[in-house]
Amino acid sequence: MMRRIRTIAVLPTMFTLGNLVCGFFAIVVASRIDTRPDAATLADPTNVMISAWLIFLAMVFDAFDGHVARMSRSSSDFGEQLDSLCDLVSFGVAPAFLLVRLVPDFAVLHTKGIWMIAASFAACAALRLARFTIETGQEDDHLTFRGLPSPAGAAAIGSFAIAFYTLRKETTTLPYAETLDNVLQAALPFYAVLVALLMVSRIPYPHVVNQVFRGRQSFGHVVSVLFALMIVALIPGFAVPALCFVFVIGGPIRYAWVEYVQRRSHKESLF
Repeated sequence: MMRRIRTIAVLPTMFTLGNLVCGFFAIVVASRIDTRPDAATLADPTNVMISAWLIFLAMVFDAFDGHVARMSRSSSDFGEQLDSLCDLVSFGVAPAFLLVRLVPDFAVLHTKGIWMIAASFAACAALRLARFTIETGQEDDHLTFRGLPSPAGAAAIGSFAIAFYTLRKETTTLPYAETLDNVLQAALPFYAVLVALLMVSRIPYPHVVNQVFRGRQSFGHVVSVLFALMIVALIPGFAVPALCFVFVIGGPIRYAWVEYVQRRSHKESLF
């Protein structure tokens, strides 16, 4: 017999739907047709940057809906299912579509390849979210994840829109901007494959919001966070994708260090 939903928590649901709306408009903005003379070979950098910031705004809504639900003691199965559906749009479909728009030259040369990579990214995000919904319980400490979180995967792709905007805007004065643009376009699709595989992996990743901003921290920790935010504010075009890249690659490096270096050293010390 089907169960009927009698009540729904309003405030957490609004935050979750805000996540969905941001993801939807990220797709809309990224799909806008560019009317500039070189539009056939280059996506409008302003549109892709706005799309990326909408994905980041969706991350803000996603970070707070769970906290609001727990604070108001209104967590429910309905909220968890809705959150997964909204996350799939904002952190699966939206960054996958944005990926295609970020690498127009690669897309021209490898049309089927880029769409297969984008579809695989969205599929891995869906698998990651389904596994997270099943395996995560109410008693979970929310300090670590198994596999790269889908919001972090979306940020890893979306952050490059900010870098491309810095390189492609008409007023840029950066030397070798075109060369760097071409290098990033060639590398980003393969980086997206790595991100997709890490999302469905079992490699542990820290929960950044809870570990960095939650509770009382040392004075040095606060100073480090402050300087990191200052660097991002000064050079967001390259600091944001660099920080996302470090977070993505840091997981496998930490895992390899613990599993193959520290444990091997411990076993050798026993003999």
